[in-house]
Amino acid sequence: MTEPKYPPVTELAMGSLALIVIGGIYLASHLPNHVSLTPAVVLLVLSALLLAINLFLLSRVKDFAWDRFFQVGKWSLLAYVAIAGMIEYVFLRNHLRGGPLVVLTLSLVVFAVHVPTLVGFTVARYYEPVPSA
Repeated sequence: MTEPKYPPVTELAMGSLALIVIGGIYLASHLPNHVSLTPAVVLLVLSALLLAINLFLLSRVKDFAWDRFFQVGKWSLLAYVAIAGMIEYVFLRNHLRGGPLVVLTLSLVVFAVHVPTLVGFTVARYYEPVPSA
């Protein structure tokens, strides 16, 4: 059986998520002291760029189980928005303010979009509809 050719969605998502994690660790390791935002912003921009490329490449896939992708993706997105919201609450509860809060919030947005995209893609990629009798 031949598998359809798909763009490197998983690889791009993992790269994007790795950049987000590295930026978050960098910021967290310097808080509550003053921290230069440049490295974290660069990593965030690169991660967001990978997200945009990934979504564009995925949107160009023909003969894909889009109904299954959106069915799984919407519930995953709901779960990850809740997770990102709880993490954001922790940031606010710990009195994080200013630039670091903005960078970490935007990083959470990328995280909360990319993981459900990856989950939905993985399910839809291997989905095989049952033939009607």
